Amino acid sequence: MSNTILNPDPTATVTLRGISIPLTSDIGGAFISDCSRNRERLFSDQRLCEKYGLTMNTWAEIAQNNAVRLAISAEHERRLHNGDAAREAAAKLFAEAPEVLGNILHDQRASPRHRIEAARELRTASAGAEKAGDQAERVIVHIDLGADHKLVFDKRIAPLTAEEAKEGIDVG
Repeated sequence: MSNTILNPDPTATVTLRGISIPLTSDIGGAFISDCSRNRERLFSDQRLCEKYGLTMNTWAEIAQNNAVRLAISAEHERRLHNGDAAREAAAKLFAEAPEVLGNILHDQRASPRHRIEAARELRTASAGAEKAGDQAERVIVHIDLGADHKLVFDKRIAPLTAEEAKEGIDVG
């Protein structure tokens, strides 16, 4: 585990849209995180400048700020160690897969076998997205007590209505 301090200077700020923002604030943290994504080539310079109202000159000035550079490096290291960088990079590439598979599917010169495999992969990817949405709305807990004794809790995840919250009703 890294002992890297995200921001060694708690008074460090960055100027975004003409306002001095502490790096330790929510907005400052989001900016540092987006800068780390920029370093990982997941977030373009243009998109970063557009999101935070920067010109390329002000972006270059900010990049020279030592506290900002240290914070970006620490965030980048954290994202590498916990796998966030790899997950986001994989998700970005995976988002391109349906287009590539679609091109194979529609390519009359591709072998029929490749076209069929592309169709299968597209079907699997689209079904997987639907299943992921269903699973995200439920929590299932299996407790195996041994010798054919199992407890299974299968509950939906949903916000309580005002009435349920008031009465403390279990809606699962």
